[in-house]
Amino acid sequence: MSNKEYIERGRFAPSPTGRMHLGNVFSALLSWLSIKAQGGKWVLRIEDIDPQRSRMEYADLIMGDLEWLGLTWDEGPFYQSERGEIYEAELQKLADRGMTYPCYCTRADILATQAPHESDGRVVYKGTCRNLKPGTHSGPAAIRMRVPDEGEGIITFVDGHYGEQTVDLTTQCGDFIVRRKDGAWAYQLAVVVDDALMGITEVVRGRDLLLSSPQQIYLAKELGFAPPRFTHLPLLCNTEGQRLSKRDRSLDMGALRSRFEAEDIIGLLAYKAGLQKSPNRVTAEELVAGFDWKKIGCEDIILVEN
Repeated sequence: MSNKEYIERGRFAPSPTGRMHLGNVFSALLSWLSIKAQGGKWVLRIEDIDPQRSRMEYADLIMGDLEWLGLTWDEGPFYQSERGEIYEAELQKLADRGMTYPCYCTRADILATQAPHESDGRVVYKGTCRNLKPGTHSGPAAIRMRVPDEGEGIITFVDGHYGEQTVDLTTQCGDFIVRRKDGAWAYQLAVVVDDALMGITEVVRGRDLLLSSPQQIYLAKELGFAPPRFTHLPLLCNTEGQRLSKRDRSLDMGALRSRFEAEDIIGLLAYKAGLQKSPNRVTAEELVAGFDWKKIGCEDIILVEN
């Protein structure tokens, strides 16, 4: 691709497992503003790879809510559920190089291997099935991606908002799943392949996914792809300090649209992000010219309902 043809490309990739809440909208807004401020294109991808939880009606609601908010996309929607053959081909490349192996462990098996000091909720796979001889187990198995041996799996990258990050894949992540035991595609593989093949140059998302970035950088490089830039943003939290989720029903888009106009919601989020000095009504388009990541803080944002 010549420089003349190069264009920045961002994306929003929601999972259609429920209605968007204000935290999802916050991520979508900053992703949209960041790429539009660079004169780039915004791609919509529906991450519906979980067959048990994904619903087309939720995908339709998400798209309707984005359009209502003025967050229109330039390409898509692309549905991951239609891209299985692509993921299969990329997984085979890894398997041919011995980069993957079947894992028969249950979640209980894995939790039983965690040390007492690992109390932050992070589960690091210890490689129980890594060197199993073929034929020693039967039944359904997940497929895991091998990470380098300890001391050799250091990934350093510069986050667009939180600065330089250094992660040891071996001790902080472990061999990670690229295909689930039920045959569904795992998030890490699907997102890496799609970001690469869709030409995504910038990924903007909540800081709760920061630890996914080194895994995705590693996987992208092993597949011969150039990883995108990663920019993580502070989380919107409820008054108890918990990240907003689908349990906060009063802050989902169904409830919000019954009480507010789109400009009210965009104005509040812009104010909370530091992009304007008061929660004045504003459209997303009106925020593009003044958008700057330097205005946005790094601390999570407590949202007090009115």
